Amino acid sequence: MATDQTNETAPRLEYARVDDAAPAVRDALLAMGQAVSDSGLESELVELVKLRASQINACAFCTQLHLNMARQLGVTPAKLDLIAVWREAGVFSAREHAALAWTEALTDLAHRHVSDAAYAAAAAQFEERELIFLTAAIANINAWNRIAGPLRFTPPAASA
Repeated sequence: MATDQTNETAPRLEYARVDDAAPAVRDALLAMGQAVSDSGLESELVELVKLRASQINACAFCTQLHLNMARQLGVTPAKLDLIAVWREAGVFSAREHAALAWTEALTDLAHRHVSDAAYAAAAAQFEERELIFLTAAIANINAWNRIAGPLRFTPPAASA
């Protein structure tokens, strides 16, 4: 039985509609994001984390949004092109490796627990305060993914 791809990918709601209907949800998630931004964590690193989680969660809107933001921040094209295979890519720093591994561990909680080894690897690269904010950034993008993905927000236009 063939499925109608139009129905499978058509937006269910747009961001602006959700924004109008539930501004308190938007405000809470934006406040959490602002707390991360104000924390001092490198903005490029945070965008890589948001991008990787959005890929894992198959959220087209957030993937494109964070690709655009990463480009604006000057993240290298090699990192953006190879983030899906970051372990093998050879272009990410030890700190970025730790952040991406932590992202994958926290984004896939339904299929595995977060091991002591995963925590130790993250804690080796991030001070306690940084790790708290990194964890908050990952929680925040996962929340956004779970709104934008199922509602199929139309992805923003790609930026150069």
